Amino acid sequence: MTDWLSQTPEAAQAYLRGHRLDEVECIVSDLPGIARGKAMPASKFARQSRFFLPSSIFLQTITGDWADDGVDDGATEPDMILTPDYGTATAAPWTADWTLQVIHDLHLQSGEPVPFAPRNVLKSVVAAYHARGWTPVVAPEMEFYLVARNVDPAQKIAPMTGRTGRAAAARQAYSMSAVDEYGAVIDDIYDFAEAQGFEIDGITQEGGAGQLEINMRHGNPVKLADEIFFFKRLIREAALRHDCFATFMAKPIEGEPGSSMHIHHSVLDAAGHNIFSAPDGSETPAFQQFIGGLQHHLPSAVALLAPYVNSYRRYVRDFSAPVNLEWGRDNRTVGLRVPVSDPAARRVENRIAGMDCNPYLGIAASLACGYLGLVEGRTPRPERTDVAYDAASDISRNLGEALQTFGADTALQDLLGPEFGRIYTTVKQAEYHEYLQVISPWEREHLLINV
Repeated sequence: MTDWLSQTPEAAQAYLRGHRLDEVECIVSDLPGIARGKAMPASKFARQSRFFLPSSIFLQTITGDWADDGVDDGATEPDMILTPDYGTATAAPWTADWTLQVIHDLHLQSGEPVPFAPRNVLKSVVAAYHARGWTPVVAPEMEFYLVARNVDPAQKIAPMTGRTGRAAAARQAYSMSAVDEYGAVIDDIYDFAEAQGFEIDGITQEGGAGQLEINMRHGNPVKLADEIFFFKRLIREAALRHDCFATFMAKPIEGEPGSSMHIHHSVLDAAGHNIFSAPDGSETPAFQQFIGGLQHHLPSAVALLAPYVNSYRRYVRDFSAPVNLEWGRDNRTVGLRVPVSDPAARRVENRIAGMDCNPYLGIAASLACGYLGLVEGRTPRPERTDVAYDAASDISRNLGEALQTFGADTALQDLLGPEFGRIYTTVKQAEYHEYLQVISPWEREHLLINV
C-alpha cells in the first residue's frame, strides 16, 4: 500500500484489501452539485500531488451552456489547482474495476481558496462559527423518487414498477410493504453505502409514489455535505442496476409531494455544550436568535435552497411542504420546526431546502442565516402552535424573484463571499433566461387557440 493510501479512511482501505487499486477519480463539486474532474490510473495518481481544472467549470449551467461573467480572464479559462483531500477517499463499488473517488480542495494559482467553489463556501461559513468559539452540527435528511426510465423529456415522469409488477403505490407514508416493493434497489443502496463507509440512520417510505427518505447521523457540516454529494451518485447507480432512475428533482411528478433536504441544526460551545440549552435544560436566547436569523435571512437564501425553476413547484400547501418561515415545536406546517428532543439535542429543522440544491451550498446558506441571527441578536416572531399553512409566505414564488432578493442581502453576501454571489447569480440568471425561451405543453394546450 502506497503512502497516500495509508492516509485514506478505514472503509476505503478495507474495500481494497486483497485487491490492486486500478483507478482514481479526482472530483470536485460544481455549482449544481455535479461531480467534475478526471479519472486516471492509480499509478499516475500516486506520482502527482496536485492536478488542474479550468475555473470555467463554475460558469457551466445545468443545461451544459456557459454563462458570461463579464470578467476578462474568464475567456482564457485559467487553471485552478486541485489538491486531494485523502480523508474523503471512498469506493466506487458500481464500477467494473477497483476504483476510489477522492474529493479535491480547490485553490487559485495565487494560493487562495477558489471563492466560488461550493465546498470552500461551506468551509468559510464553518470557519466563521469557529472564530467565535462555536461548532455547528447538522443532520440532513434526503428525499428522492425512484421512477420508471424516462428517455423522452416530452413524456411525463412515472413511478417505477415494483416487484409486484405494479407502479409504486402513492400516499403510503412509512409503509414497510411499500418499501419492500423496491427492496432490491434499497439493498444495493445499503451495500454501496457500507462499501463507502457511510452510516445510514434509516430509510423510510415518504408520501409520494416511489418516494423514499434517507436520514443521516448528525455531525460535521463539511463531512455530511461530502456524503450527500457522494450519496446522490450512489443512489443513481443503485437505481440503474434495476432499470429505473433515481431523481432528486424538487417536484418530479405532477400531483405528488416534492422532495426536500431538511437540515437539522445545533451549535456547540468550546466545551461541547449545546448553546441552545441552558444548564437547567431551558431554551437560551441563542436558540431564539438562531431562529430569528433564519426567519430574517432565509428569504434571501432561497435562491440557493431552491436553485431551479422546478424548485418552486414544491412550495404548495397541503403537499407536505413548507410555504412559510413560521416556527413551532413539533409542528410540520411551519418552515422552521423544533423537533421533540432532550435539552442536549435541542435543534432547529429547516424544512425549506429542496433535494435539488447543491448540498454544500444548501447547508452553507442555512448555517449562514442562523449565524447572522446569533451575531445580530435577532428575535423571532411568536411561535405558531396551530396549522400555519395560511400564514403569509416569505418565500419567493420563482427563481427570478429569488435571485433579486439574494442580491439585496449584503450581510448574507458578505458571509458567503461576494465573488461567489456574483458567479452564482450570473449562472442562475443564464439558466432562468434560457428557461423563459421554452414554450410549455400547458401554454400550447390552453393559449394556442383560446387567447
